[in-house]
Amino acid sequence: MCGRFAFFSPSEAVTAAFGVSFDFQFEARYNIAPTQDVIVLRSGEQGQMVADRCRWGLVPFWAKDPAIGNRMINARAETVTEKPAYRQSFDKRRCLVLASGFYEWRKEATAKTPYFICRDDRKPFGMAAIWDEWRQGDDGVLRSCAIITAPANEFMQKLHHRMPVLMDGSAASDWLSPGRRADELQQALLQSQRVKLEAWPVSRTVNSPHNEGPELIAQADA
Repeated sequence: MCGRFAFFSPSEAVTAAFGVSFDFQFEARYNIAPTQDVIVLRSGEQGQMVADRCRWGLVPFWAKDPAIGNRMINARAETVTEKPAYRQSFDKRRCLVLASGFYEWRKEATAKTPYFICRDDRKPFGMAAIWDEWRQGDDGVLRSCAIITAPANEFMQKLHHRMPVLMDGSAASDWLSPGRRADELQQALLQSQRVKLEAWPVSRTVNSPHNEGPELIAQADA
């Protein structure tokens, strides 16, 4: 699964990677947790790629209570086209959650050790996701999302059996394109991910979502 990640890449790096510009500012975050706001890329009204904000934890448009999103932070690639909460968003509302890296906890002898995982070139990447809009009365609109996970590739298997689907370049454009067939998109999600990653153990300080700052991604002492 993906339960915590970081996004601290400057906007210039995101623009270079995805060709998108920002009309809002965002702060560096090193410990993003469910129910918090995340930065996403999605398809705009004219089909262009646009940057936006979403709450992490999908609240389907038909939900009676937005608290349902607290449990819907991840969607499995194998079943995202079938689950009632996800399938319409998969067809019509796909996005990418921007990240600089993510955390995973490896079970060791007496405890779980957190690891920070990022691209070996340190470039930002997108995590395949779906989004929806929830409205109720005069409370306005809540835009929310869920990150899609798939079986871990060879690198990640030593840390966890699943991982977020990482995308950039043409894969990112294809994912956001409204004209793609559902079976093609799902097949792309389930392909073994060849992105080159690095990982290192970090302090258990990251275990609490209340902690924040660049020291969280520093390599922990052996």
